[in-house]
Amino acid sequence: MARTPPFPPAQLEALLARRQGWRAVELADELGVSVPTLHRMLQGLAPQVVSAGKARRARYALSRPVRGVRQRYPLYAVDETGAAEEIATVVPVCPAGTWMPLPAGIWPVPNEARDGWWEGLPYPFYDMRPQGYMGRQFALVAHQPLQVPANPNEWTDDDILYALSLRGADLPGNLIVGQTAYETWLHTKVTPLRLLDEATLGAAYAELAEQAVGSGVAGASAAGEFPKFTTTRAEEGRPTPHVLVKFSGADGSTAVRRWADLLICEHLALEAMRAIPGVDSARSRVLQHAGRTFLELERFDRHGLHGRSPVCSLFSLNAALLGDSSTDWSRLAARLHMDNRLSADTLEQVRRIGWFGKLIGNTDMHLGNLSFRPGPELTLAPGYDMLPMFYAPLAGGEVPEREFGVQPPLPLPPQKTDWHLACEAALQFWRQAEQDARISSDFRQRCGANARKIEGWRGLV
Repeated sequence: MARTPPFPPAQLEALLARRQGWRAVELADELGVSVPTLHRMLQGLAPQVVSAGKARRARYALSRPVRGVRQRYPLYAVDETGAAEEIATVVPVCPAGTWMPLPAGIWPVPNEARDGWWEGLPYPFYDMRPQGYMGRQFALVAHQPLQVPANPNEWTDDDILYALSLRGADLPGNLIVGQTAYETWLHTKVTPLRLLDEATLGAAYAELAEQAVGSGVAGASAAGEFPKFTTTRAEEGRPTPHVLVKFSGADGSTAVRRWADLLICEHLALEAMRAIPGVDSARSRVLQHAGRTFLELERFDRHGLHGRSPVCSLFSLNAALLGDSSTDWSRLAARLHMDNRLSADTLEQVRRIGWFGKLIGNTDMHLGNLSFRPGPELTLAPGYDMLPMFYAPLAGGEVPEREFGVQPPLPLPPQKTDWHLACEAALQFWRQAEQDARISSDFRQRCGANARKIEGWRGLV
């Protein structure tokens, strides 16, 4: 005959709901029972109890319903060939947070989460959440059916998890959360992709831009503020048809002209970056149609029609692994290197990219604009969002007069090698921008003046 526990299950359930990560001895003390008795009580709540850790690290928590449903969410990873496998399970736990062990050797794990306990969501999920221009467009369209706020910045962790599990079939990186999102992705594999024809690409992009501006476009939740959309286009010889397309306005205002200049500059900057030893960047090209300038960026997290690879922003890595208040790429990369998270070569690459950004007037090098590929060691993903934002119009549309290099970004003696390598690439960028006929004449003059400034700095350092 089964032994009746000394307390009803509801009492243990209420205790577990107070916090996550109880030790067995703590629960036993609270209830005034022996540890063996407690284990029998836990077995009675087995479907609702999450346990993780071995021996003295064993911890217990109560699973928590999301939207009234208590469930475990499968997590899938898609590889570069387009094959997917289930790699983990995500379980919301009481009173807040989740349990999900990150697969060993794929994602770096903070010590406090080595057994799978997270105060919020597992950190890779925060790069998958709706954010930036496309995130706001998605939330505007989907907030009513998903019953979430129209502003994605107001979403709770539960809102994020719920939305990802239903609508997260095409997100940055290679992860898919939940069976519904996974089934949606499977259907895309058996449905022929619509590849935009090269001959009519400008007109197609113009139409997609109008749709994006007018009502929002369902697509990947790529972070950032430039108007953009994702699509697939046919182009022979390229590794993937998947692209992200940024675009300017269509009127002839001064602000729109400047944004168009900056899109062309981003293309030139990404090309120039590849002259820095060890540095790669997203492949891009510029198209112009119907008064708009388009910057087409090949997605480096996509391979072929259906293959994917993981990426993780420095923002998420810092929040999970470092908790540093700095936004300096080199400082944070140095800390990751000290923690054996990335190699000396990768640290060197980050430093060079950082100098390059400063030397081309990129004043928007926030932590979301540098990403890594996870693995046993973090490796640098191709560069992106690299452009002279120093010259961006103000929010109200005004284009102020600004002088670049009032405080020149100059190196200390140990930084000279990296600085000079970045300087050569930056000089190439400014010279190419000065000669590019797609850029307005007044801005080309600025680019030429900046090239001469950098030549002067180079001769003094």
